[in-house]
Amino acid sequence: MRREEEPDGEGGHALPGRRADREDLARVRGEGCRGWPGRWRSERRDRAEARRRPHGRRGRREDTDRGSATVWSLGAIAVLCVVFGAVLALGQAVVVRHRAAGGADLAALAAADHWSEGGPAACARAERLAAAQGVRLVRCAVVGDTSEVTAAAGRGPFTAEVRARAGPAGPARPEAPVGVAPG
Repeated sequence: MRREEEPDGEGGHALPGRRADREDLARVRGEGCRGWPGRWRSERRDRAEARRRPHGRRGRREDTDRGSATVWSLGAIAVLCVVFGAVLALGQAVVVRHRAAGGADLAALAAADHWSEGGPAACARAERLAAAQGVRLVRCAVVGDTSEVTAAAGRGPFTAEVRARAGPAGPARPEAPVGVAPG
């Protein structure tokens, strides 16, 4: 069933088989869509343009990746900065731990060496040696000829506490003659 042509009322122009709307009238007059505001565009034309433009953008399909290398580069640089910062923090923690261990060992040896002067004198000697090593003496105890010392180094999240003991090696064995296995 075919519709009849409907005159537009403005000079009798009409398109066969379709209703005359503003866009059709503009096309018949030769104006295209330029003479009419954008709101008069038909939905069909808008859908056709949306299909031609990927993701609702204007331009060719090749242009959709434009600038993505910059974004990827910035992301990679940010990840590398975070990894570098983590490696630096771990390195700092290791250095602080080694400093605390060295200071605690030396302080324990100093306290054990001066055990005969008494506990307070031995601990005072250990504290002076720890300060010279750049660590803080947290705890010092001298029991007999054995000393037990705890030293700390670093500040904030990079604080390390290390405990060390020092004393005599134990009872000495009688010397065996050279070349003979003890037995």
